[in-house]
Amino acid sequence: MKPRRNTDSVPGEWYIDTACINCGASRHVAPGLIVERNDKSVFVRQPVTPEEHLAAWRAVLVCPTASVRSETKQPRPNAAIFPEPITSDVWRCGFNARSSFGADSYFARRPDGNLLIDSPRYAAELVNWFDENGGIAHILLSHRDDVADADKYALKFGARVWIHREDMSAAPYATDLLDDGSATDVAAGVRAIPVPGHTRGSVVYLLDDSVLFSGDSLAWSPRAMNLVAFRDACWYSWSELTESLGKLSAYRFDWLLPGHGWLTHLPAEEMRARLLALVVRMRKN
Repeated sequence: MKPRRNTDSVPGEWYIDTACINCGASRHVAPGLIVERNDKSVFVRQPVTPEEHLAAWRAVLVCPTASVRSETKQPRPNAAIFPEPITSDVWRCGFNARSSFGADSYFARRPDGNLLIDSPRYAAELVNWFDENGGIAHILLSHRDDVADADKYALKFGARVWIHREDMSAAPYATDLLDDGSATDVAAGVRAIPVPGHTRGSVVYLLDDSVLFSGDSLAWSPRAMNLVAFRDACWYSWSELTESLGKLSAYRFDWLLPGHGWLTHLPAEEMRARLLALVVRMRKN
């Protein structure tokens, strides 16, 4: 059956069709415009300001099922849409892949070689932007679910590809395997920290004791206004994930950038306190 307009969306130009897989990606880039209703993303109101129209276009480009649509052809804003800057040296890539269930991926500019953390779908617009910004030296894969088109980006840019040995079957082209439970420095200021739980080979990557790329192991929930882990999407071991996050509290970071779930920026001391409190809740459950 051909996807149709979801009638839970408000009337107007912009809508989301029924092919939506409820990955949440469009809600992350257009908060206040797009919300979850009946296990789907829908427009709760129409964009009005230029900033809101830009957010709607971000939702178009981030959606892995091309479900964010308009009734008539809308002019694309002149402003850059993706990659979307998060910090001065980190961007959200957009162009999320259906094969990773719409997971976010990120680009980090580094003096000794740029990083792609997890992978978007292969898109010419991104390839050109990466080329213009120094290419990609390392692709850091957090776990088996979110590899998407990493192989194509690795081939295009000659990048090294990192993944944990326990998840290597998802990326047989990987050049560098993380072998055990110990943290590993993969480049200057870049540390890989194994966090088995979501999958057996899940890894988080820490930049400069500040930015944590957490894959599907840890995220922010705007509904709970707190850090969360996803028990209903824990494919290996909830108890091991609990212990992994407990150990992660030994590291300092103030940015949390997940694959699924919402990103957040908090003082490092508050981030650690919330992480420890999450571990307590997880142990009770």
